[in-house]
Amino acid sequence: MHIGVCLKQVPESDKTPKVADDGSGVTFPDDTKWIPNPYDEFALEAALQLKDAKIATKVTVFTVGGADAEARMKDALARGATGAVRLDDAAFAGSDALGTARILAAALEAEGVSLAFCGKQAIDSDQSQVPAMIAEVLGWPQIYVVDSVAVEGETVTATRSMGGGTSHVVQAPLPAIVTCDKGLNDPRFASLKGIMMAKRKKIAVMDAGALGLDGGVGAAEAAVTVTSWSAPPARPAGRIIDGDSPAAKVQELVRLLREEAKVI
Repeated sequence: MHIGVCLKQVPESDKTPKVADDGSGVTFPDDTKWIPNPYDEFALEAALQLKDAKIATKVTVFTVGGADAEARMKDALARGATGAVRLDDAAFAGSDALGTARILAAALEAEGVSLAFCGKQAIDSDQSQVPAMIAEVLGWPQIYVVDSVAVEGETVTATRSMGGGTSHVVQAPLPAIVTCDKGLNDPRFASLKGIMMAKRKKIAVMDAGALGLDGGVGAAEAAVTVTSWSAPPARPAGRIIDGDSPAAKVQELVRLLREEAKVI
């Protein structure tokens, strides 16, 4: 079995982006570290565990991005992925979520992937759209936000937490898309041997021509565009209710909640 993992590089979450004065975009501090999307790390670990169990023979990571993303792909190779494919073409610039899904779908199909793992969302955009769109483009079943997964024969079985201590068990025939949530596993670290071996591995690069894409991607084909960026409004200052009597302070708080905040 050949498993694909969709991997995105994102800025570390402790850095605050700055919105350009004209609202045209955002920039990050110069010391921002770019990391694999944390939810994609759960996806990678799920694939590697299936490889360890001899259920999968190949694990390939796929990334839409420029050469700067290769460090994150090398990290995946160091952890145990057997291959990496970077999807890069000037025609891809400005793609919306659907365009990105078309790129990844074409790559998964071209490489003969029969099961694809994705993170449930990317921590930069938080859209949670691309995996579902990949499934739609390919016509594959999808199982979302799983906290356990198993493969037997041509069937993938996954468990989804439904809250309140209940779980939903879902089965789907392969090929399929599965998105991974926190708690599915504990992603492994790369070993020194893995890091050294990854340095010698080649990352394949596929453009629109190699993927057979002659449209549906790029800014010109995007159905959704971002017209401007803005920072969230400043949080209003808190208010301290003065007084010595607890009962009077509670009475004043209730009045404020009713008359000013209008929440009761």
